[in-house]
Amino acid sequence: MGDHHSPVCVSYRRVSFTLGEEFTSLPFLFNWNLRERFGVAPRDWRRLSWLVCSSRQWNRCLDIWGGDVFRMSVIAKNSLQYYVVDSNEALEFKLVRKPEDLEDEDTTFKPDMSHQVFGDSEQIFGYSGLHIKLYYSAARLTTYLTHTYTDKVHPEKYEGIKPDEVIKPIAEKIPPGYITNLDDFLTALQKDVSFVPFGDLERRFTARTEEGKERTFEVYRCSASTPGFLPYHENFQTFILWYIDAASYIDVDDDKWRFFVTYEKYEVDGRQQYAFTGYTTVYEYYAYPANVRPRISQMLVLPPFQRMGLGAEMLNTIYSNYQSDSRVLDITVEDPSENFARLRDFVDAKNCLTLDSFSKTKLAEGFCEAMVAEARKKLKLNKRQVRKIYEILRLHFTNRADKKAYRQYRLEVKNRLNVQYKKEDRDMEKLKKILKPEEFAATMSITSREQRLESLERQYSELEEHYLKVLERLALS
Repeated sequence: MGDHHSPVCVSYRRVSFTLGEEFTSLPFLFNWNLRERFGVAPRDWRRLSWLVCSSRQWNRCLDIWGGDVFRMSVIAKNSLQYYVVDSNEALEFKLVRKPEDLEDEDTTFKPDMSHQVFGDSEQIFGYSGLHIKLYYSAARLTTYLTHTYTDKVHPEKYEGIKPDEVIKPIAEKIPPGYITNLDDFLTALQKDVSFVPFGDLERRFTARTEEGKERTFEVYRCSASTPGFLPYHENFQTFILWYIDAASYIDVDDDKWRFFVTYEKYEVDGRQQYAFTGYTTVYEYYAYPANVRPRISQMLVLPPFQRMGLGAEMLNTIYSNYQSDSRVLDITVEDPSENFARLRDFVDAKNCLTLDSFSKTKLAEGFCEAMVAEARKKLKLNKRQVRKIYEILRLHFTNRADKKAYRQYRLEVKNRLNVQYKKEDRDMEKLKKILKPEEFAATMSITSREQRLESLERQYSELEEHYLKVLERLALS
């Protein structure tokens, strides 16, 4: 806000206005007369009269625009803090197995994000002591939704300002029919005892918690035609809103979707029961002439079951499901996150170590088509992923204390990274032949040698850091 007449961007949501970087923190709430300064219509002025800024920023504001611009009514500092809550902190989940879980804090887990439901600020205005309870029965995923608070903004006291909706934004994202009465939820919970997973059992495995306790899990494969599965899918897919950024629901009417759903299998009084733990979706793309190219779309392991190796087991389940299918060319991944990319590289590196073409001796000889052929045939990996795994395992067997060997490895990787610049050179040479000198000069975008070297070094450093994290997990497996 260096200029007295700088344009002011006002974006109303609760108490958040944007008037430049000067106004970003939340200690005081002020009433501004925006009507005189910015020509805001009287009917809109009341809504646009709430601005948050610190005492230091307020003084800065007076220095810039002068005290005559504002008509200020200060509401105590604690008042604002009292009525603005972090939606990530307010919301809590449970996968309820028994009534006692409702009072057990150890069964509670939080979202990673909430902006896809409550907006970018991830704040809820108008409440103090707000608690939003979104609970699921562990097996059937029967949903219970309610909220409590200790205090609430009253419009008649705060110039007509109303508190944000709390339940409605969530209710719009989850299937209808959720329960709001706790007794009704406890009655529905009893039905979990008879729950049987949908689909076909693909894999059973055990995993250990960080405390060393062994637990049993099963993975079931389903499709849109699996009897009774689609309503169940509607319940669990809502979890992605809280854990996967830019998440979107899939079109389940498309019969090319496959679902791999994971449950913990446990025993209560001698009876087997199940608890939902996560899932993966795969889309089976057509590949000419009569082949299939499965693409992994979403994978989610809920927080209570993370750090137990379930993601790797789920990925291996998908691999084993398709590896025996001669129609499958390779398995790809749709826009993987950094965490998933690391998981995938770990699983693929571990699997490739079992292949003859990835022995220590053959890795030292360099990348070759035999690696591509064997990994594609036995593991359904595409060529790009095979090359990546080669580099990871080559680093694994490279003594970085050996300057010559380590330099040779770095040069090989950088030569691959430099391919994009060589292509750029070839494209420019073609343009130079067909364009007039002045036209060619206008299209010049060749990166300088210094810029290339700097870019290559940065790319290599980031890549090696990723590879070392994969190898660190590989060493612990």
